Amino acid sequence: MVIELILVGIFIGTMSGFFGIGGGMILVPILLVLGIDTKEAIGISIIQMVFTSIYGSYLNQKRGTLIIREGIFIGLAGFIGGYIGAYTTQFIPDYILHILFFMLLIFSLFRLFFSPNYEDESSQNSINKWLLFAIGLVIGIFAISLGIGGSIVLTPILVGVLHYPLKKAISAGLFFVAFSSISGLISMLTVGSLDYHKGVIVGIASLIGVAIGIALKEHISTKNHKTLLIILYLFAIAMLTKRVLF
Repeated sequence: MVIELILVGIFIGTMSGFFGIGGGMILVPILLVLGIDTKEAIGISIIQMVFTSIYGSYLNQKRGTLIIREGIFIGLAGFIGGYIGAYTTQFIPDYILHILFFMLLIFSLFRLFFSPNYEDESSQNSINKWLLFAIGLVIGIFAISLGIGGSIVLTPILVGVLHYPLKKAISAGLFFVAFSSISGLISMLTVGSLDYHKGVIVGIASLIGVAIGIALKEHISTKNHKTLLIILYLFAIAMLTKRVLF
């Protein structure tokens, strides 16, 4: 099991660095296949997201694709939302969460698909910080409830609505995951539903992957990066459809 967890961690870390996602959307189904129950899988996913998002954000900041002052406001909202979201799993039926998430994924895919390939910040819209706070709060609540970081919803909003350049939006999305996942981890520590051993194994292994993913991100064009991100969304929608129907 340890070897499998290490390989899964490296793979998820690479996906996180390349796409700016927490990785829970992919990690949780993989852990279920390995025989780990849903609640335990969500806990492992959140631990992994803490590792990849903090280290990945550090690497992005060093490369100049993450502007911390722009992400701190929505990140703090994600922190509050993540803390609330860790408790909602106890009260909201899984099928309702899945249906709501499915609708959000469809909306996100639509916004991303029809967004231009912005290469600079000249088309970036200014927006009220309190609206950003509200967006971060809602995404944080919803994301942690499903064991994901939330950037898979946030990134298309940044690109499709606020006109962020894609690579900058991906870096901001991973930075958001740092806040929401730490908050979710704190909340889950209080309810005692974490497998620390497996979570740390996956988390440490994911550090290798996130460095690989971020390096790959810097060597791909925005157009091809966007195409691969759309494919990821289609994969996520297919997986979620299977879980809802079967």
